Amino acid sequence: MSEELTYRDSGVDIDEAQRALKAVVPVIKASYTEGVMAGVGGFGGLFRGDFPDMSRPILVSSIDGVGTKTRVAAMVGDYSGLGHDIVNHCVNDILCQGARPLFFMDYYGTSKLHGPAFEAIVGGIAEACTKVGMALLGGETAEMPGVYVEDEVDIVGSIVGVVDFERKLPKKPKPGDVLIGLASAGLHTNGFSLARKALFEAGGMSVRDAFGDNATLGEALLAPHRCYFPSVYPLLERDIITGIAHITGGGLVDNVPRALPSDLQALIDKRSWTPPALFRLIQDAGHIAEAEMYRVFNMGIGLVLIVDRQAADGIINELTEAGEHAAIIGDVQTGANDAQIV
Repeated sequence: MSEELTYRDSGVDIDEAQRALKAVVPVIKASYTEGVMAGVGGFGGLFRGDFPDMSRPILVSSIDGVGTKTRVAAMVGDYSGLGHDIVNHCVNDILCQGARPLFFMDYYGTSKLHGPAFEAIVGGIAEACTKVGMALLGGETAEMPGVYVEDEVDIVGSIVGVVDFERKLPKKPKPGDVLIGLASAGLHTNGFSLARKALFEAGGMSVRDAFGDNATLGEALLAPHRCYFPSVYPLLERDIITGIAHITGGGLVDNVPRALPSDLQALIDKRSWTPPALFRLIQDAGHIAEAEMYRVFNMGIGLVLIVDRQAADGIINELTEAGEHAAIIGDVQTGANDAQIV
């Protein structure tokens, strides 16, 4: 008689998944807010939707992933920043509608669950949620051998936030408004497939190569996605911003027009800031055209605010005091709904 098969024999270890989850339950529960009625452990999370400070509350949702940044994390052996990446990315996305975050759900997929990586990533997700006053309400862990590449992970996050109808963005950007760019921390969470091909295949480099002051190339690539909510949201409460663009996949070229009406275009002056050296290294290693760089990467600008010209200097001063590096990088003009980089 042949031996009885178990789920573990097929590559799925339920016991390890339960152990890893129990290890991060305390940090998950630390993210709970007053709205949480039921969180981890149930078949669904429950959140109380009471918003007494809003006259017409609107829920805002978004979903995204960290892409192949996970491959770089595997190469370096450091997963600690990926949880912050996915949360900050999603928080920035709904900030573009003027929303504050309420709760978050995560998806962790892999071929074989590795406890330390899982704990680092999900623990980071919970910590990042706590920083912005958002609850990590639940998630899914999927161990799927034969579907995912061995020793790789996939990370996806879904967010729900809220904004009062009167404060939802974009409002009505107009010709003459200016674009304020906020500095990124690096690639954030997009463009890694091209970056890896340029640096490691075409350029023959390694994540262990020295880069900058006391850092490696791997560390530079893994710099966490910045969260702009703490510095930008207080400005929204004063109705001085008419639009926001989160610069992710598609770069400045594709994302800024998303915050503009169909009869306006953005004119961006690339001389108004200097892209970090990492972008130049990628471009040179892969012999990438400049137009392609600005279409794929954020080029050092992680968020763009559209504001009235007369309010711009005051906004930049407030952002600087909040720890951001901000500057005027262009303006809004009448024209086709696109972004011109000159």
